[in-house]
Amino acid sequence: MYDIIGDVHGHASLLKKLLQKLGYQKGVNGYFHSERKAVFVGDFINRGNEIRKTIKLIRKMVQSGNAYAILGNHEINAILFYLKDANGMPLVKEPRKSYLSLIKTINEYVDRPVQWEKHIRWMSTLPLFLELDNLRFVHACWSDKAVGIIKQSLDKEQEKSNIFREYYNNPKSELSRSISVLTKGIDFKMPGDLKVVNNKGTTPLSFRLSWWENPREKTFRQMSFENKFKLPQYTIPQEILPETFFYSENEPPVFFGHYCRIKGPHVIKSNICCVDSCVSRTKMLTAYSWNGEKELDVRNLVQVKSIS
Repeated sequence: MYDIIGDVHGHASLLKKLLQKLGYQKGVNGYFHSERKAVFVGDFINRGNEIRKTIKLIRKMVQSGNAYAILGNHEINAILFYLKDANGMPLVKEPRKSYLSLIKTINEYVDRPVQWEKHIRWMSTLPLFLELDNLRFVHACWSDKAVGIIKQSLDKEQEKSNIFREYYNNPKSELSRSISVLTKGIDFKMPGDLKVVNNKGTTPLSFRLSWWENPREKTFRQMSFENKFKLPQYTIPQEILPETFFYSENEPPVFFGHYCRIKGPHVIKSNICCVDSCVSRTKMLTAYSWNGEKELDVRNLVQVKSIS
């Protein structure tokens, strides 16, 4: 049985509170449960004020066999930031805006460079997805095609670091797009000759998609997922239908994070669950306690909130 825990983002005290509520105890090898294992769906670094404690806690649970963890886009950015190119120089020459979140994490390890390097090496060993007991776990989006491409790359005994180097150096490659899909989801980019006005009176250039839906005959609002604006109820023209990864009700339950589900719902469909409750804004962590059910049940959601 598994407890799937959403994006922690450096909130170690809240994570401890959640684990205790789930029935985990603290032992010599970290938190453990006699009958269950935790699954962290990525993005456990950055943003919060207890990043070092968070990494230590999760790493200890994983290495002692009491938890699994997969990579989120924040961990991948950290790995990329510390990789070297063929000449031994930093791979990331000009950090993009997405790397700004790393500043807090880097600052926590400014006087512990060796420890941080060891954590980076450990994070580099974590998978991009998991399949356990007919369940699926990914950070942002499940795609059979993307999973297959990544499996094929790893089967070639290609070093994980080289996979990440390709992801940075050749973002349009099939492998890079696959990593992006799994860890960032899908953003639908509006065609240049089409402007759709949202509820804030602006015309977004792109928006996050409900990747599990078939977009045919759906409206822009129906296909929009966890954006900070509402799109109109205009049917998406057939000529510009976005690529999605339709997830039927016959497929195994899939759990992911990444999207700030401030108001929920977290159980989106009978086999689709997003456990990210946007901890940095809500001070709340969410987990789903899976007990073998084929259809997900909202009553199995467990949440804790900081009182401060």
